[in-house]
Parts: sequence; C-alpha cells; structure tokens
Amino acid sequence: MTRFKHAIAGIALALLLAACTGMPYAPVKYTNGLMTSNSGMTLYTFDKDTAGSGKSACAGPCAKNWPPFTDGAGDQSGGDWTVITRDDGSKQWAYSGKPLYLWSKDQKPGDRTGDGFLNNSWHVVKREAPPPTER
Repeated sequence: MTRFKHAIAGIALALLLAACTGMPYAPVKYTNGLMTSNSGMTLYTFDKDTAGSGKSACAGPCAKNWPPFTDGAGDQSGGDWTVITRDDGSKQWAYSGKPLYLWSKDQKPGDRTGDGFLNNSWHVVKREAPPPTER
C-alpha cells in the first residue's frame, strides 16, 4: 500500500510539473488593479495598436516618449502574453494582443500621468492579479 501511495504522489508531482512547464511569464506586478513593471512603473496600451496584429504603431519619437515594455522579452509567452517583434527587430511584450508601453514622464512607481494622454488614446492597463500559477 505504501508503494501505491508513493506512486500516486509521484504521478501527481509529475502532472503538476508538466502543468507548470511552459507557463507564461511576464515581468509584471499587479497593484490596486493596475499592471506595472516589476519596478512598479505603470504599463500602458495605445489605441492605434491593433490587437493581435503583432505590430506596434508607436515608433521613432513616439517610442522615445512611450518606451516599449521589453523587460524579460526573452521569457516565454503564452496565454494572454505574447512577445512581438518591433520594426527595429527589438522584442516587446503584449497583453491580450496589445503591445505594452511605459511613459517617459512617469517619474516614480505608482505614477500614471500618461492615462488619457493624446486625446484619450493612451490607457493604463487595468487588471486584477492573476492566480499565482499564471505569474
């Protein structure tokens, strides 16, 4: 009977590890319903980006003001998380198909001065923290 219990425990552990393999990871945190970088800087989306296109509409001077969120872009994507390749070849995180950006005018963690900027075309990413297995 003990061998049986050990076998079941081993199978359960193997299934758990298999489920965790390939789990999506993006270097983000969730604070008060907002998505931030691990350093606490607010993340934004841009209305001119087409969800799921794999492209960013923000380049050149736009990308200087709205730096693409690239932290850990070599990490594995999955689920709602994807990594897109920008026109310059760099990688950028996208959530639910929308590329993510930082705002150069946000000075400290928690700032969200870019929300509604440029005729309300920039938005903070709002989402409650996912279950621990998704992070």
